[in-house]
Amino acid sequence: MHLAYPAVLAVLLFCTGLYGVLARRNAILVLMSVELMLNAVNLNLVAFDVWLRDALHSGQALTLFTIAIAAAEIGIGLAIVLAVYRNRGSSDIDRLRDTAETDEAETVPAGDDDASDVEAPQAAEDQATAPAGKAKKAEATP
Repeated sequence: MHLAYPAVLAVLLFCTGLYGVLARRNAILVLMSVELMLNAVNLNLVAFDVWLRDALHSGQALTLFTIAIAAAEIGIGLAIVLAVYRNRGSSDIDRLRDTAETDEAETVPAGDDDASDVEAPQAAEDQATAPAGKAKKAEATP
């Protein structure tokens, strides 16, 4: 068997996967493209193992290890995509760039360093960590 045939096929698979990772916006399609790239690497490992006639078959053993890692990666990746889809309503990668919460905490400007006022730093610390609605509610209550 010529080594060029599986090598060319692996290059085509890898380039297709790379295009999918760079061009797609759907997270599931990106994960599928990563799997395509991993399969291209597996094809190269097996092809070179057969071509070199390795007695230990280390290329095939490494391929089995890569398949096991890829299965774990796709399981965790799909779980993350499902969690993001449930929270955001979309699995579009461009929309996932803004991961900050929309209800940001209000920051209280630093006041004078007065040693007699002990409760003021605690109240300012509570307002800085509380969401905006709770901070305004805390200011309104005496």
